[in-house]
Amino acid sequence: MHPLLSFLQPPYQNPSTNLLYSTMLSLTYFPLSPPLITSPTLSPLPPLLLRLHHRTVSRLLCSAAQNVAIDDFVGGRVEEDDVVSLPAGLRWEAMPEHVAVIMDGNRRWARTRGLPVVAGYEAGLRALKGMVELCCRWGIRVLTVFAFSSDNWLRPKVEVGFLMRLLERGMKDEVNNFMSRDNIRFSCIGDTSKLPDSVKELITYAEERTKHNSGLQLIVAVSYSGKYDIVQACQSIALKVKDGVIEPEDINEFLIEQELQTNCAEMPNPDLLIRTSGELRVSNFLLWQLAYTELYFTQSHWPDFGETEFVMALRSFQQRQRRYGERDS
Repeated sequence: MHPLLSFLQPPYQNPSTNLLYSTMLSLTYFPLSPPLITSPTLSPLPPLLLRLHHRTVSRLLCSAAQNVAIDDFVGGRVEEDDVVSLPAGLRWEAMPEHVAVIMDGNRRWARTRGLPVVAGYEAGLRALKGMVELCCRWGIRVLTVFAFSSDNWLRPKVEVGFLMRLLERGMKDEVNNFMSRDNIRFSCIGDTSKLPDSVKELITYAEERTKHNSGLQLIVAVSYSGKYDIVQACQSIALKVKDGVIEPEDINEFLIEQELQTNCAEMPNPDLLIRTSGELRVSNFLLWQLAYTELYFTQSHWPDFGETEFVMALRSFQQRQRRYGERDS
């Protein structure tokens, strides 16, 4: 018995762990196929290396393991005390894999408290850090946040300058945590040509530094426009047609999705979109990608959006039936 599977032996014998154990033993083995199960404290899996497919296997494992953190299991780091419990009313197998957030209400939050606008953005950054931590803990694979839209360049220069400095400071503070503690992969989408050089350099550094991380993928939309995202995808395809790389009849939904900026993610289309601060619109965010996304709106301003509010959004999501155009079951 390989040590990675030994924690499933007595006293852990119950139907759920038996299912997990059976699932692990029935997985197909492929030589040299990432992601690999490795650990300084474990020997390699003989004779071949185990490959897991997150979309088809991880949800079964999460459900069967009865609150054992799947990423710790896959990473070979499960100990007897490494148990993660979901809040009451949430189910592992029904958790969204990709959550998108329009972080609205920072300025209104500050004004209602008689604080300067910058205090609202500072509080919003703290709320984002909390959201990232919860996504890591609860097995969400992708978190995409709307940090700065292409329309936000029209705001006062002082405010824009502060937001750029806040973005830069936030990345500087967190990139080492992404590597050493959280195993987060950082990505940025949007028209980065308009950003200050220091911010562009830091984005490039963070993406390169974390590109091999296998935990949560954090996608930050900066100077982003959903309309422009579709336009640039069409322009890229048009050039390929012009150069004879593809024919016009080759153009389909799959090809367009490959040219969208969210192609940096394994799961580019959000399962759940959350918008805070009471606005009931998507504001030019991920227009193509939201085609089948469940929408959740809350009156809470973004700095007030914490674990309680996130749980309410996830419960709402898990109570819905996603049919993708099919009839009710």
